[in-house]
Amino acid sequence: MLDSLYIGATGMNAQQMHVDMISNNLANVNTAGFKKGRLGFHDLFYRAAARTDPALAGDLQGQPGAGVGTIQMGKIFSAGELKKTDSPMDIAITGEGFIEVVLPDGGSAYTRNGSLQVTRDGMLATADGYLLRQHIQLPADTMTVQVDGGGKFLASVPNEKNPVEAGQLELVRFVNPAGLSALGDNLYAATENAGELVIGKAGDPGFGTISQGYLEASNVRLVEELINLTIAQRAYEINAKVIQASDEMLGISNNLWR
Repeated sequence: MLDSLYIGATGMNAQQMHVDMISNNLANVNTAGFKKGRLGFHDLFYRAAARTDPALAGDLQGQPGAGVGTIQMGKIFSAGELKKTDSPMDIAITGEGFIEVVLPDGGSAYTRNGSLQVTRDGMLATADGYLLRQHIQLPADTMTVQVDGGGKFLASVPNEKNPVEAGQLELVRFVNPAGLSALGDNLYAATENAGELVIGKAGDPGFGTISQGYLEASNVRLVEELINLTIAQRAYEINAKVIQASDEMLGISNNLWR
């Protein structure tokens, strides 16, 4: 009977973490380029027993188990809807690929948020101030900026009939994007689980194209998240009732001695 108290507690803890994940998804529903997170569940007892002694796994089928645990499953990198902004400094990737940026320590990070800005030195950077890995610099007298589908930046300057090429944006993709490690600010770091890093130009085989004047919206679906929230809440309540029922049964057992 004491096992049911512990099992119910693991269920409540797991559903609380599920609600935390859902709340983070909902909070970022309007964050450009945001990718929703997901949470996995696994049986604590059988998973631990099979790991320590696989021969025991077949002998445990009659046992009730020891509750549920959670595992972070990373991000879901399905594409979000393209939102038109009409800003020439906004770009969206239609298809596969990430924009590589430079971290303050010189390392690399990857993002799908194409909201760009121009620094004091004319360098292109993300809205959070991270420079693009290609170090694209616009002329000081740039009037307008054009970005073609292949990621080439063209700047219109005075006394020049044709736009001047300012730089070429390259994209990066991974075999398993779900294996990337989230850093915050819509940035991700490469890991062994993400697989091999492949660099190419927009429009190359396996890579998406660039759309200027658009941003990729969050891939969070409100209706889906609200349904998951309701399910998680009900599961939490049921696990709480399990603990309450177990406590009442223990009370009945204790009263038998009186």
